[in-house]
Amino acid sequence: MVEISADAVVVGGGLGGVAAALALLRAGRTVILTEEYDWLGGQLTSQAVPPDEHSWVERFGVTASYRALREGIRRYYRDHYPLTERSRAWRELNPGAGHVSRLCHEPRVAVAVIEAMLAPYRGSGRLRVLQPYRPVGAEVDGDRVRAVRLEHRDGGGEVTAVAPYVLDATETGELLPLTGTEYVTGFESQGDTGEPSAPAEAQPTNMQAVSVCFAIDHVDGDHIIDRPGSYEFWRGYQPDFWGDRLLSWRCPHPRTLEIVERSFTPNPDDDPLLVEADQRLNPGDANLWTFRRIAARRNFTDGAYASDITLVNWPMIDYLEGPVIDVPDADRHLAGARELSRSVLYWLQTEAPRPDGGTGFPGLRLRGDVTGGGDDGLAQAPYIRESRRIRALYTVAEQDLSLAVRGDKGAVNYADSVGVGMYRIDLHPSTGGDNYIDVASSPFEIPLGALVPQRMTNLLPASKNIGTTHITNGAYRLHPVEWNVGEAAGALAAFCLDNATTPHAVRGDEGLLAAFQHRLARDGVELRWPQVTGY
Repeated sequence: MVEISADAVVVGGGLGGVAAALALLRAGRTVILTEEYDWLGGQLTSQAVPPDEHSWVERFGVTASYRALREGIRRYYRDHYPLTERSRAWRELNPGAGHVSRLCHEPRVAVAVIEAMLAPYRGSGRLRVLQPYRPVGAEVDGDRVRAVRLEHRDGGGEVTAVAPYVLDATETGELLPLTGTEYVTGFESQGDTGEPSAPAEAQPTNMQAVSVCFAIDHVDGDHIIDRPGSYEFWRGYQPDFWGDRLLSWRCPHPRTLEIVERSFTPNPDDDPLLVEADQRLNPGDANLWTFRRIAARRNFTDGAYASDITLVNWPMIDYLEGPVIDVPDADRHLAGARELSRSVLYWLQTEAPRPDGGTGFPGLRLRGDVTGGGDDGLAQAPYIRESRRIRALYTVAEQDLSLAVRGDKGAVNYADSVGVGMYRIDLHPSTGGDNYIDVASSPFEIPLGALVPQRMTNLLPASKNIGTTHITNGAYRLHPVEWNVGEAAGALAAFCLDNATTPHAVRGDEGLLAAFQHRLARDGVELRWPQVTGY
């Protein structure tokens, strides 16, 4: 077996993993970065989820390196795409003019920008990327992880990666059980957390739905896929709280739980520059076509795009039949989620009600080339909303950021803040039969204590596996927060190596903490919010 070493091993190449690696590399450290899928970038790329971001993202509330990623995406479009002159001059260019975010774009562009950000460190030899590799084991000595054993996804052998620091940036916290790190899953009880929205008893297998996203456009011709084998099951599937079949335009409104009907109009002749993508004012999901649109054809010169391209991450693809973490039939559920998504596509093409009274949109074309998908044309990876979460020195609870609880006081200020974030507490329906939980939030901080395991000394979470609860994960799971978490974890590992100290000591010593926060601020990590009100 091959053994390699570096200052840090970052397992998982999603947004948190990339940010963690960049922070370590900027600090002069050597890094091994691993990723299971063909693209780096996680939810932004292989999972095909356009960014979900807060209302102030163009001005403040994200790290400098995350802003560089966003501006790099816009620059890539200006450099390489046939934009109209009007769109090219649009300072806050939104290539897809989607309503979910001020920057909706094709996943492959983010891949190109991420690769460019990492390229100098690959060239210098300080970064080694193992791809596609996944963790299958670990060597642990007491409270320390000595090494991680990695297996090539396609049967290309194993590698053991050794480092003083190991960062778990996987989508599901895969290193936590492999290293014996204490963690929780699913719903904590109200007795454990004191959260207003928590149940009376803990429900460790009750987790948010996973979704397998896909991209479509709408062009002339018949592009109907083969009828999925489980189509009849999904065609008749109706959760108790849904108000109709899952495969319909009707579903609960996340914020009110009122049953509402959404519209679907492919290729509306709208002006991209007039789209107001601000979830504080409007969730933007009334017309599902424009909700997560990633290419608005009117942003490009005539004839460049025959159609808009939209990303299907809609309520009807949420898979509720079972969790995919710490269960023996996880692979069956992941396969079921993919079958659901293909069934949704087939329903859209053949049976979905049209505004003109007809049914089906046979001109909808699956764009697997846009998502880099495999034989089924869907996204490479499932969108995992909820991970295993470490038992941390501090666990962020609903009452720390809920607008209903905090009111005009704003979210709790943490003395050990290592970043900021903002998103509503947005929980999708769960495998335990729960409806949406959608709670207004105050702009919040990220406490260092949530990144430090109670016991392990050199393993750090760098993704959605930090010390949040099932409920607060709904606010901390989005793109800019995951990036900030990863960046803080990478910077913490580098700081500890530079100062021959430990994460526990940094959190517990005022001088070390101040020095670490100074380094974060120097590198463009915002630690506090200005006076803004949540939503």
